Amino acid sequence: MVSAAPGTTPITDQPSRRSVLLSRTEASGTTLGRAGAATFVAPALGLIGLFLIFPALWTLYLGLTDESLTGISAVEPNFVGLDNYRETLGDPQFTNSLKVTALFVLGSALIGQLCLGLLLAWRFKDWKSTLRQAIEALVIVAWIIPSSVVAFLWIALLDGESGTLNKLLGGVEVEWLLEHPLLAIIVFNTWRGTAFSMLLMSAALNTLPPSHLETARVSGASEWQQFRDVIFPAIRGHVLTNLLLISLWTFNDFTPFLITAGGPNFETELLPIYIFRNAISFGHFGLGAAISTIMLGINLVLALIYLRLLRERGT
Repeated sequence: MVSAAPGTTPITDQPSRRSVLLSRTEASGTTLGRAGAATFVAPALGLIGLFLIFPALWTLYLGLTDESLTGISAVEPNFVGLDNYRETLGDPQFTNSLKVTALFVLGSALIGQLCLGLLLAWRFKDWKSTLRQAIEALVIVAWIIPSSVVAFLWIALLDGESGTLNKLLGGVEVEWLLEHPLLAIIVFNTWRGTAFSMLLMSAALNTLPPSHLETARVSGASEWQQFRDVIFPAIRGHVLTNLLLISLWTFNDFTPFLITAGGPNFETELLPIYIFRNAISFGHFGLGAAISTIMLGINLVLALIYLRLLRERGT
């Protein structure tokens, strides 16, 4: 040990000035890091609370009252508990809207957009890049055009007297929106939303190593066997993610109202249209809030199912 003057502490017994400075710097850095993280996260949490949590809680509260758009209940709503939910679940029109919405999602999202988008992506993956980009651009046009414009175009296409489709079929007079209303909005939504599925599936197919498909071809696998045994297992996570998004979007879609207004005879009254009719047309705001809460619960269940499937498959 190095000797020190009497009354002083040996040098080796004193903590290193450098180590003291480092420990202080690390402590202050940790403190600043947490404060900085909180500073960055706070605006996001504030927006989530303002635009998601608060509206959800407010809707839940309104569903427990007899709030209306006009009259005494608009000024002094009364607490009615679960009466709105009982009335909704006992309404045959709610059951009808739920069934119509399920068919709409099944036809235009699961069968229409997903299958057609995957088929287009699979067929165009080996095409020349210029031609493929041109086709993709044409498909995307249907996706980016405003819904109101697309609805007007489809009304003109399906009109029974002077519609374009009837002219193309040789001048027949079929009232498509009256005779086949649900099929009409399913085809409409499939045409409008397939672009998203096609782009997502194209991106997923581009991640496949070419050697995998080449090995399958050399082994004599047919095109269907290549898709079933090589391609689908590799893009299964993308398929489930796409299915989750388009199912939720379709389930909450209000655009068909612009074409059929929920008719004829409630054959195309989706849940969003059912909510609009009760809350806005009839002014039963509390009832509409109760239906919205039920619809939110269905959305959460669908999301949890898809997330569970993703987790089970390890994607």
